Amino acid sequence: MFGRMMNNFYYGKSGKGDYRKEDLPKNRWQLFWEMLRVRLSSLCRLNLMTIVAWLPLLIVLINFISTIFNVMMVTTEYHHYLTSGTVTETFTQEMANNLAAQGIVDEASISGFTVSVFFQSINSSLLWMIPAILITGPIQAGLAYVTRNWSRDEHAFIWSDFKDAVKGNWKQGLGISAISSVMPILLYTCFTFYGDMAAQNLLFMVPQMLIIILGAVWYLGCTFMYPLMVSYEVKFKTLVKNGLMLAIARLPHTVGIRLAALIPALLCAVIFWFTGTIYALLALLAYYVMIGFSMSRFIFASYTNGIFDKYINSRIEGAKINRGIATEEDEDDDDEEDQPQDGANLEA
Repeated sequence: MFGRMMNNFYYGKSGKGDYRKEDLPKNRWQLFWEMLRVRLSSLCRLNLMTIVAWLPLLIVLINFISTIFNVMMVTTEYHHYLTSGTVTETFTQEMANNLAAQGIVDEASISGFTVSVFFQSINSSLLWMIPAILITGPIQAGLAYVTRNWSRDEHAFIWSDFKDAVKGNWKQGLGISAISSVMPILLYTCFTFYGDMAAQNLLFMVPQMLIIILGAVWYLGCTFMYPLMVSYEVKFKTLVKNGLMLAIARLPHTVGIRLAALIPALLCAVIFWFTGTIYALLALLAYYVMIGFSMSRFIFASYTNGIFDKYINSRIEGAKINRGIATEEDEDDDDEEDQPQDGANLEA
């Protein structure tokens, strides 16, 4: 029984009609959902194969969230201890004595302690994020190649094509991830610096906002940079320039596609914010471990394929466009095939 099931999975069921050209998706929206249905299990395998590259970043983020969560819990219970004088199983007398020894004895000092730990955690997490993000560049190049093919209904081997894409694009991938890795701490440092200056002179709010805009444009440009490097032979400078130009040219759509990829994270964050249940964060972690990173790349590939056809491939002589989508040429080919050939036996 299992053998028949696997045979049907790979070769289809007997008696079922062949896949025809008119069965092709009519637009990119239909193509996205059809390819997602076909490649869903493959996206899971691809994500599990590459998750090791993302584990350091996940560990950094989990450590930051858990630190802030524990500090908030401790300070809340300590505030309750100061007002009621009672301890609990999670907040012992020893913990209260340690906090009191540090001079944390009233509401103002508790707030100062919480803020201090928060900023210390941010600084340390941003430093650890540099190597954690850096190592993901070549992996994202491999993901971009495989998901690009899948999203336009072309074949790609999960391991061999991924490996070849990493081998052929690791330098440019590492260059993009190197810039992305220092971007968070650079944005944070500049934002806080100009924020302190803006407290004295409001004119410093201008460079503060410009820093945020530049950082946002960079991350929007990364949506295009990895697909560009695996689709075209360009120098690194041209790669970055074209990625940023495409992000600006299609700014609203690129912002929308980025937010669409973050829907699971935003949903879990909202649930955690209103309910405080840790299961929301565990569900988010499970999503990214199982399929999250490859799914994001698949969404980006489905989007960038259309952008490349419109702005790049349409200007390259002989380049194929609208791969995986039914076109008028396909319908014309079908009409020609249906016409009887000269000398054919029409009574047969």
